[in-house]
Amino acid sequence: MFDVIDFLESMGQDAQLRYASSEEIAATLAGQPMDSKLRDALLAKDAQRLGVMLGKEPFCCYINPAKEDEGEDDKDDKDEGEEDGKGEGDRGKVKKEPSTNPRE
Repeated sequence: MFDVIDFLESMGQDAQLRYASSEEIAATLAGQPMDSKLRDALLAKDAQRLGVMLGKEPFCCYINPAKEDEGEDDKDDKDEGEEDGKGEGDRGKVKKEPSTNPRE
């Protein structure tokens, strides 16, 4: 019986097979007992159809980007109020928090 996984592995390791045309792959597969649908998927280099035929389940992944901190929005609003002259007169001054790092 033809082992498609072994064939794909050898195809990936052999540069001539990896970049071979459909005709060259067909010549390599000639005489191998296999399903015609499997042969068509290999010749078409259709990875999705081949995966389905070999039992691979569809996989979907969604990554949601992180939200900005809501505290930053409030800070921006406070900065705007200070620019309008509604601040407490500390504009331009930087308040430094005490450091817990012994090297500072």
